[in-house]
Amino acid sequence: MTDVDLEFARVRAVLDRPTLRLLSRPTSAAVVAVFRAVFDRDVQYVPADRMHLQVEEHVARLQSTGARVPAGDQSGDAEDARPNGRALCRDWVAAHWLVRSNSPDGDEQYSLTSHALEALSLVDALSADRALISESRLAMIVDAVHRWAARAEPDPDVQIRRLDAQIAELRAERDRLASGDAVETVDDDRMRDGYTNISDLIRQLPSDFKRVEEAVATMHRSIVEDFRGEVRPIGEILDDYLARTDNLMQSTPEGRAFEGAFELLRDDALLLRLRDDIGTILAHPFAATLEPGERRAFRNTVSILRQGIEDVLARRRQLTATLRDQIVAHDVVRDRELDTVLRSVNRGLAAWIEQGSARDRVPLGLLPDQAEVETLRERLYDPDTESVPPPIEEPDDDVFEDLDVDTLRRHGGPLLAELRDALRSATAATSSAAFHGLPDEQRRPVELFGLAHLLTGRPDFENARHVVAHHTVRPDGSAVTFHMPTADLADGDATVRVDAADDPAPSTPHGQEAR
Repeated sequence: MTDVDLEFARVRAVLDRPTLRLLSRPTSAAVVAVFRAVFDRDVQYVPADRMHLQVEEHVARLQSTGARVPAGDQSGDAEDARPNGRALCRDWVAAHWLVRSNSPDGDEQYSLTSHALEALSLVDALSADRALISESRLAMIVDAVHRWAARAEPDPDVQIRRLDAQIAELRAERDRLASGDAVETVDDDRMRDGYTNISDLIRQLPSDFKRVEEAVATMHRSIVEDFRGEVRPIGEILDDYLARTDNLMQSTPEGRAFEGAFELLRDDALLLRLRDDIGTILAHPFAATLEPGERRAFRNTVSILRQGIEDVLARRRQLTATLRDQIVAHDVVRDRELDTVLRSVNRGLAAWIEQGSARDRVPLGLLPDQAEVETLRERLYDPDTESVPPPIEEPDDDVFEDLDVDTLRRHGGPLLAELRDALRSATAATSSAAFHGLPDEQRRPVELFGLAHLLTGRPDFENARHVVAHHTVRPDGSAVTFHMPTADLADGDATVRVDAADDPAPSTPHGQEAR
């Protein structure tokens, strides 16, 4: 093969990858826009039911604006028929752009594959308005080359000279700052340029972690298939499984890269320093020009790192649990019996084909007449779960009128002091007559409780067999009549509880005024 043939084969293999197939179709703009709208930077997994509804809404919206959208299965024959979100998601799963899995709660959910994340990252990088060559990018390259060259240097004398030069440079900078010189900070333009380069690297992290997760899943399927197809003794299978599990992360380039990153990210002090450095960058004046989404995404860098590591480790734990269950539930004898039965069926089918004709029919009961299913899981969509709660109404502070002491007293408890004075100076023969001689504002219904309290202890009041009508006036002016015993005030006895110490401690504001 010539050089051009080799290059053609290599380019064609690259163009056949799901990443570029996502960006090369006529409907690529619509699909990428839907992925970006559904899977925000903070959203990695979306429940299946919600995903189907959101895809239908977004695709229908783009279709109404005249954009070219993927067809899928549509409900109806009209040209403006609503797209089927479930069918579109199924097509995208087959194209290796979406992954459908089960959440820890057992519900189905969707997530983007590494190919889709890589395509979104490429679109974001191309849509950014920045220069491809800048001071910060070149400085980042030079610093990285210098750092790795120092690590690769085998000569200890050269290493010592490098460290001495760094120490001298740092000491000179420290002495300059200690002498009172001003701190040299970069301007907004250079700071934004450095932020853009860092954001490009951060934007690639989700696809890198997803690629490692997919590599572990591929290894998972490979080991399970090898395990099911083995005819070796169970002990030999176990030894091989343990050896492959120990070397799982070292057998792929993605696994080896993840192991190196994992060792680095296990350092809590390093992650804490990274979080503090991010806060320092966002405190620079240039950060005031950033969008809220950009600030949030940059601040969540540590969360992205932790979540990516947790997803890979969860996939690896799932691999271990699945293989453990396979080993525990594996029955060699039963598998061999099943293989024997299938071979006998194949031999019988071959013999029948030799004797029968093309029009012969053989009744085969492939399925039972009725499926014995007690219950089916149903999950209906409830729009109330997706609706936004109504806004909280702010209370109106002007609805309440200003209250004074007289108003509070008028709506408070009994006026014991006024009642006691009225009974002392009363010329009436009975307590009811003395009560009716009071003005209207002192003949409230609540005053009857005070009157009963003052008359408590009198035998003619407590042992009375008859009750007398007491006409009261409410604060709003309405009259109401109550019936209660009365006491004789003309016998000259110490008839009423005239000592204030006999009164119970009042609990109302009005009682305090009465005292």
